[in-house]
Amino acid sequence: MMTCAICNGAIQVGDGKPMFTAECSHCFHFLCVVSNAKSGNQNCMICQAKWKVSPLQGANYHPSFNGLPNWMISPLEGANFTDPSHKRVRTNMENYWPANLENFGSTVLDPTFGNLLVTEDPLDPQSLFASNSSPYIDIQTYPEISAVQRSIHKENFSVLINLKALVTDIKQDNDDAHMSQSCRAPVDLVTVLDVSGSMRGSKIELLKRAMRFVIENLGPSDRLSIVTFSSYARRLLPLRRMTDSGKQHALLVVNSLATGSGTHILNGLRTGASVIDSRKEKNPFCSIMLLSDGKDTSRETAISTKLTTIKVPVHTFGFGSSHDPVLLHSISQTCKGTFSFVEAERFIQDAFAQCIGGLLSVVLQDVQVHVQCVHPDICLGPLNAGSYSMRLTDMNQTGFIDVGDLYENEERDFLVLLNVPTVGDEGSSLETELVHVGCTYKDPFSKQIKSTAVKKVKIQRPETEEEGFVVVSVEVDREKCRLRATKAMSESRDAAERGDLSGAWSILESCQKELTETTSARAGNQLCAALDSELKEIRSRMQNMQIDESSGRAYVLSGMSSHSGQRATTRGDTSSDSSGFVHVYQTKSMENMVARSHTTG
Repeated sequence: MMTCAICNGAIQVGDGKPMFTAECSHCFHFLCVVSNAKSGNQNCMICQAKWKVSPLQGANYHPSFNGLPNWMISPLEGANFTDPSHKRVRTNMENYWPANLENFGSTVLDPTFGNLLVTEDPLDPQSLFASNSSPYIDIQTYPEISAVQRSIHKENFSVLINLKALVTDIKQDNDDAHMSQSCRAPVDLVTVLDVSGSMRGSKIELLKRAMRFVIENLGPSDRLSIVTFSSYARRLLPLRRMTDSGKQHALLVVNSLATGSGTHILNGLRTGASVIDSRKEKNPFCSIMLLSDGKDTSRETAISTKLTTIKVPVHTFGFGSSHDPVLLHSISQTCKGTFSFVEAERFIQDAFAQCIGGLLSVVLQDVQVHVQCVHPDICLGPLNAGSYSMRLTDMNQTGFIDVGDLYENEERDFLVLLNVPTVGDEGSSLETELVHVGCTYKDPFSKQIKSTAVKKVKIQRPETEEEGFVVVSVEVDREKCRLRATKAMSESRDAAERGDLSGAWSILESCQKELTETTSARAGNQLCAALDSELKEIRSRMQNMQIDESSGRAYVLSGMSSHSGQRATTRGDTSSDSSGFVHVYQTKSMENMVARSHTTG
């Protein structure tokens, strides 16, 4: 059964409604296409082909088909008209004509981009009901050592804060690779796709396959919009709920994707952002996925300034060896998303699968960490928050970290530095309470702001070293290794950009040596082993400027994106990874979705 891409209604033989078949072979209800053309659109709503003959030509906005070419009208069985070439009189056509064409269906004209804008689908009423599941945050804290002598004042004392997003009472179908719709926040997802000339051939076909996978795995409460860009951007699909009919409409759009010329990435992103901004109703969570295989040809400047108005996560995907990793990484960092480097064509679907595996498992929103000093002589130093914004107040005695959204089972580690004061003789306590740690977050189902219980961080304060039993935290040491490796990646990237590959090598080698001498590495910690393998891989992609240009830069920036946000990204040829460092932050939902991608080919 065919579907009209304008009103989303069925085009069915024998229902008495005339059908319009365009030059590009796509079919619509005739009344819909005339209303569309009257609004000023002369392109096919599916493939964007420019029509040589307007549907209004000879019609005079009235159901008279005199003067229309034969290819424009395809009579259906039972319709009250015949092919105009036979010059026979039609009957009762006025019965099908709406009194006001402007109000026919739900079509309006987008004044910003000139595209036909179909009103977004309303939210699923079922998604507004409270879920039986209860999301919460588990907080663990680890001081770097368990005891500090009473007479010692210690600067830059490290405390690790670990967060994990958990959900109780999840009823999950064993056959489902992702969380059931009732256990997660429904999403509004906008995909912004590069259809420039360089995407011709196998690339565009693999992109279509990846998009079909995305559509298949979205639930009926999720909404999807599709935007494409080449030298200009078009919104081909408004936000539609992925019900059976919505998926059918989305698949028609995807199957009709065709390549153009030019690569105006920022115009595509702006168009995608406009879909988000113009929403009349909003699902609890929204995101943009942007893929490009080329460099922006628009030559726009002051990019970071233009992106600050985008308030939703933008996950970017650099495809192949000719994309612009610096631009895509900048977009993802500014917009609180991730940057993935998809080196081989065949991994587009896996990259999309890992991303939506996370997006379809959001259980917490607006997560914020609060750190409060207890002792008046304790002050907070820098909060190592990666790409997350942080601030200190109250003379550095209070700190906040804005974490944002968390996927189910996703973790975040933050290293807090503070001073440990001495304890005077008058002090009778054998321990010092350093800080209180807590979180606030929004439950996406109840919309309520909730708070965790306060976690108290204490250390022992013996009179002498002999009296205390000091335990060194492997967790803190491991986090220091991760931060050290991330810093080495950034510094080596800076050196490579200056053309100093030997300097970049030296930075990476020095970091590897430091990592092998740490407590966690000697204990056989898996993260430290993965970091060592990652640094080796980066070195191998900096053998010379040509290799660095084609893959080294993108590989490092994708890794930096992953570590700074503590979220999984696709990097290079994932099939060659045996060390596990590419999957350091991968959640179970992501893993399951990638496995599903493999089974669907």
